[in-house]
Amino acid sequence: MSPTAFDPVRLPRPQPGQTQALCVMVLGTSSNAGKSWVATALCAWYRAQGYKVAPFKAQNMSNNARVVATPDGQWGEIGTAQYLQALAAGCVPDVRMNPLLLKPEADTRSQVVLLGQVDAALSAMPWRGRSQHVWPQIAQALDSLRAENDVVVIEGAGSPAEINLHSSDVVNMRVARHGQAHCLLVADIDRGGAFAHLYGTWALLPPEEQALLRGFVLNKFRGDSRLLAPAPQMLQERTGVPTVATIPMQWNHGLPEEDGVFDARSTGAGAIHTTVAIVAYPRMSNHDEFQPLLNLPGVRVVWARSPAQLQGADWVILPGSKATAADLDWMRRQGLDAAVVAHAHAGRRVLGICGGLQMLGEALIDLHGVDGNAAGLGLLPLVTLFAPDKTVRRVRVHLPALQGPWSSLAGMDLDVYEIHHGQTQLRTDMEAGQPQRSREVVPGLVWQNGPGHIWGTYWHGMLENTAFVQALFGAQAPSLEVVFARLAEGVQAWFAQEV
Repeated sequence: MSPTAFDPVRLPRPQPGQTQALCVMVLGTSSNAGKSWVATALCAWYRAQGYKVAPFKAQNMSNNARVVATPDGQWGEIGTAQYLQALAAGCVPDVRMNPLLLKPEADTRSQVVLLGQVDAALSAMPWRGRSQHVWPQIAQALDSLRAENDVVVIEGAGSPAEINLHSSDVVNMRVARHGQAHCLLVADIDRGGAFAHLYGTWALLPPEEQALLRGFVLNKFRGDSRLLAPAPQMLQERTGVPTVATIPMQWNHGLPEEDGVFDARSTGAGAIHTTVAIVAYPRMSNHDEFQPLLNLPGVRVVWARSPAQLQGADWVILPGSKATAADLDWMRRQGLDAAVVAHAHAGRRVLGICGGLQMLGEALIDLHGVDGNAAGLGLLPLVTLFAPDKTVRRVRVHLPALQGPWSSLAGMDLDVYEIHHGQTQLRTDMEAGQPQRSREVVPGLVWQNGPGHIWGTYWHGMLENTAFVQALFGAQAPSLEVVFARLAEGVQAWFAQEV
């Protein structure tokens, strides 16, 4: 197919008789250009056309992960973006869809997850040294998905023009060459300089990789698209690559931000009746699970990095953390620890999830160098012991009778998942004459104290259950299927227009 041979909506389609899936790859001129959600939209669009579709990202760097089944019947981790892309594609999420996941633990260190499982040897290996060890598994994962589907929608990472990393690349153009992918290059025009970014990225690629670029996409555009002329035409004259879509700014596309929370904002309609402050510590993980709150009518979400941002909040949520002890130290340096305790003592709701649960307890004990030792916030009678083994699983749980403000959740069945180092236990007060603190226990997982306004759990995904959210906030966010349908309709419009 020539670079300009797109169908009426300017997207390639599978050809009759093909033996391997068509690969369509979404590259970006930078991080946060919109690759993840554009790839999700393409998964939804190809599914709507009746094709069998699967997503793929060779390597993802994110502390947002989901639990999926592995081919051998175990549980494994993949990036949240690929999990959601699989749902948009109408297929079962699979570890092959994100064979390599890097989970940052510090600025210069990441935990490496290969085909769903933590690999300690790869985690200890220098960045560039990993490529030769992981590429065979990456290529095999992509080949097996191509053998089972009509289309594989591939997401790149960062920019394909990171020429300092080109020789060790396993996620961008090496994948594109392996799958002979039809590549779309996305630029964030809202930041300015989009045409320079597109041209510069193209120019830094070798000719055989330039030939794989089939279309430029301008994302996050605000204004009259007629003002873009003659830039798209000039760009095509210089590169031979057409601009195939201009996507308007999508503040309310309904999907979580892949790269951070800095642009994530509440989009629900109606007067604000509830403010939820989520403590945004540096190594926060799985913040994507709070996306339904951003879409809820009447709910305002604040990403809190200072005590002032907790003032007036009805809820405080301590989310997961990839470095619980370090994030707890950060909270203390910001004064957020005292602010959270004061919020709890004022009788307002506190929810700790995973690392947040561990912080709510009395102590973090690390005898194996996994996370670090620390004193907890002391709001729940818990002690967490870290160990090298990692708990990764999906579970279906039944909520028993709960106290106070959580009582509306009694009897619910929830599909949830766990990803955590460390096991948390109740601390039994053995001093003579010392009364035990008031508490209610759901064995092994959930604790409450006092009047029931503090709740800690290892369960991720509760807030993605519509009945759970309805019971707590009296409203529901649009379902994922509604979000995917809107994205598919958007693709039909964005790629059909003349640019």
